[in-house]
Amino acid sequence: MNQTFVTQFILLGFQNLDSYRIVVFLVFLVLYIVTVSGNLLIISLVSMNQSQSLSSPMYFFLSHLSTCDLLLTTVIVPLMLNIILKVKVSVPILGCFAQLYLFGALATTECLLLAVMSYDRYVAICNPLRYSLIINLHRCFLMVFGSWFLSFSVMLITILQIYRLDFCGPNIIDHFFCDLAPLLQLSCSDTTFVEIQNLFTGLPATFAPLIYISATYTAIFMAILRIPTTIGRQKAFYTCSSHLTVVSIYYGTLVVAYLFLSKDHPLDVHKVLSLLYTVLTPMLNPIIYSLRNKEIKIAFWKLVTVEQRASLKLDASKESI
Repeated sequence: MNQTFVTQFILLGFQNLDSYRIVVFLVFLVLYIVTVSGNLLIISLVSMNQSQSLSSPMYFFLSHLSTCDLLLTTVIVPLMLNIILKVKVSVPILGCFAQLYLFGALATTECLLLAVMSYDRYVAICNPLRYSLIINLHRCFLMVFGSWFLSFSVMLITILQIYRLDFCGPNIIDHFFCDLAPLLQLSCSDTTFVEIQNLFTGLPATFAPLIYISATYTAIFMAILRIPTTIGRQKAFYTCSSHLTVVSIYYGTLVVAYLFLSKDHPLDVHKVLSLLYTVLTPMLNPIIYSLRNKEIKIAFWKLVTVEQRASLKLDASKESI
């Protein structure tokens, strides 16, 4: 009855930056701008070329992956930049819960979307004659809607359980965002039920897609090896190389951060790994797909050409006036 309950948390972010603080702030600001620009470009190109080269289901899924990356990095990076400048920042307890909810839901959505994209590549390579029949517009919407809905529903169960916990001090989180583990450590309630519930709901929603992706790519590689010509094998592998690269980067850091690192490892190691899948991966995804995808390049140069022509016509009309 005499306990004082916490109303806000203090995020410490990155300590001991000293004279490098402004440099680090500018580096992450540039990375954030590149991430937002790259993902917005992918979304714009796909939405403006629905009747042309980017109308296939693969690009529909890619636009949703870019949307997820854009939201994920926006949930984390602006607050992180504020912490870097101010050394530490106070966040209301409900704001911290909201950030944790959005981060967890979007991270899970990314996992499910990557699994959906692997299914798309599996059908395209292993069953190409029935591709348009299997991956139709209705099924595409169902798979994408299911990924978003399932992720936000699963995370809602976890966040409602965390909301019921008591926090009575201390209120300092040595991280640059409100992650689940440090929040549970600060609670003065019994967190056993929350940990078990998260184990049975959150863990399968995150790592079951990895198992499915591994199974589909095993079938894909076996199908590629059966292709008689070298050019055919190279072309088939090229169609899924971008997606495989993105999966490797995202899940590589996620698995190391949450499975192989124990609590005995320094917090700085966890922060660096968290940076990889909250900042670096959302920035790299559009770059990887843009550099390794001919249709994306063609659509981009068409957009640039159209903008140049419009600019020239505008200048010519001004001169005539």
